[in-house]
Amino acid sequence: MLDVVIIGAGPIGLACGIEAQKAGLSYVILEKGCLVNSLYNYPANMTFFSTSERLEIGGVPFTSLQSKPNRAEALEYYRRVTMHFQLQVRLFEAVQQVQPLNKGFEVKTTKTEYTCKHLILATGFYDIPVRMNVPGEDLPKVTHYYKDPHFYAFQHVMVVGANNSAVDAALETYRKAAHVTMVLKHNDIGERVKYWVRPDVVNRIAEGSIKAYTNATVAAIREQEADIQTADGLVTIPNDFVIAMTGYQPNFDLLNQLGIALSDDGKMHPQYNPETMETNVPGIYLAGVVCGGMDTHVWFIENSREHAGLIMQHIATKA
Repeated sequence: MLDVVIIGAGPIGLACGIEAQKAGLSYVILEKGCLVNSLYNYPANMTFFSTSERLEIGGVPFTSLQSKPNRAEALEYYRRVTMHFQLQVRLFEAVQQVQPLNKGFEVKTTKTEYTCKHLILATGFYDIPVRMNVPGEDLPKVTHYYKDPHFYAFQHVMVVGANNSAVDAALETYRKAAHVTMVLKHNDIGERVKYWVRPDVVNRIAEGSIKAYTNATVAAIREQEADIQTADGLVTIPNDFVIAMTGYQPNFDLLNQLGIALSDDGKMHPQYNPETMETNVPGIYLAGVVCGGMDTHVWFIENSREHAGLIMQHIATKA
């Protein structure tokens, strides 16, 4: 029986593996996709808000060409960290079921089964998009994940959202000659947009290079057009593609299956002890952004990497 099974091989899952290894605990890290799968699926040209040293784990220095690293540099860094510690990572191995045992858990995956004394969920929130729930959302032209701007050259592109991912998609596709329309739920660009990007998008909207509908929502999507509900009524625009940057959410189904209590205020905060990161289910811990429920802007790599140490300290007290 393993001491620990860690679900999720993102930066925080890797940090948990490092701390488990340092504590002399047997462990495995399970990941349904590739290494740091969420980061891999970030936009190709993305630059982090944080400086490189704030993304470090395991005491391994993270050097980048600029103070704020880009996606490619982060992928390289976390791969090298994994190699440096020879972490026990099992990639492309999805967890299918977790069953409680008398003293621990049985974890069934797409490849095998594991038994463990403790379980750590470091599953992030990037895998499940928040849907708009409008007609046409399932058309092939609609995506909740933006990758690269060249694909959208000379097309009519509607970008839904007002925060960093939406702004990046709007600016990048605009600069590749797309005809960009932004749909903003409120009356302005989001307050959390990167400070060096915000003036750019505000100016492009002001000059009319990017059309923006404020206090608006998407009403319907069709093959060659889309409807936008505005304060002045319904507006129909030509449309080839919709990039819906509407946010993401943790895997609440998994949390519910494991018996982890969620707040009933709509934010669905999972219950855990902030001093130990143990949930209301003894032996199950949370690490990383999954701790925030629907408040996905609260936890980041830089302020949740410490979860790994808290968890392993608590597990050590049980030994």
